[in-house]
Amino acid sequence: MKVNKAYLFLIFILIAFAIGLFISYKPSNDDTIKRDYDAISKEGKIRFVTDYNSLGYFVSGDSVGGFNYDLIQLLKSYTNLDLDIMLETNLGKSIDGIKDGKYDVLVRNIPTTSDLKDALDFTNAIAQSKQVLVQRKKAYNDGIEPIRSHLQLAKKTIYVPEKSPAILRINNLSHEIGDTIYYVEDPLYGSEQLIMKVVAKEIDYTVCDEKTAKSMAASNPEIDYKTLIGFTHLEAWAVRKNAPILLDSLNTWLGKIKKSDDYQNIYKKYYK
Repeated sequence: MKVNKAYLFLIFILIAFAIGLFISYKPSNDDTIKRDYDAISKEGKIRFVTDYNSLGYFVSGDSVGGFNYDLIQLLKSYTNLDLDIMLETNLGKSIDGIKDGKYDVLVRNIPTTSDLKDALDFTNAIAQSKQVLVQRKKAYNDGIEPIRSHLQLAKKTIYVPEKSPAILRINNLSHEIGDTIYYVEDPLYGSEQLIMKVVAKEIDYTVCDEKTAKSMAASNPEIDYKTLIGFTHLEAWAVRKNAPILLDSLNTWLGKIKKSDDYQNIYKKYYK
């Protein structure tokens, strides 16, 4: 029996297309967003994602430290689950990882802004901070005085990490002063790296939380961080939407931890 060559070619194309779809298939949020506490408990581990910096998570010699790292370690007293900590500098990639199930809990020094609340669910507040403008002091800036009035930011360019919560505040500030404040999102560097670019005179301004600026200023006398960009904001951990049991569990654990002397000692160690 003769088989039509055109028919065989069509079958071949359909098979190749099906294989291509199978290889390129990636789970949608609907597939992975259902990873709540039951699925986490079955696997036996919670996946935390944080960024490497001098306050939250760092390596010193053979030891690991940092406010976020130490706080996660305190959870071991309240759960039998393994606590897996992964590092990601880019905030946008961290949020995407939470959404698609790569990570379970986002642990960073970020404000609980309305934009982020649209994408994630936050735990109860863990700490407080403020957003500040990082610039050079007069003595390290060719005699130019640091900016003290928000009006002076008109037509200036501020560099921030990609997807930084500071973008929302910069846009609001631009409306408040009635003039344009430009910003550039850096896809590679976090807040501390951008601060070092300010020190090196590669850029003039960045915005970060006050605790980070203060920590960096301790070893970089060029830094001025006295100009506030925003009001006091709350900081918290975050989980994916539709993971209410995980959120409740974290709130329960963190509530107990914050009442302990261990938490107070950790807070004083890094923030006082």
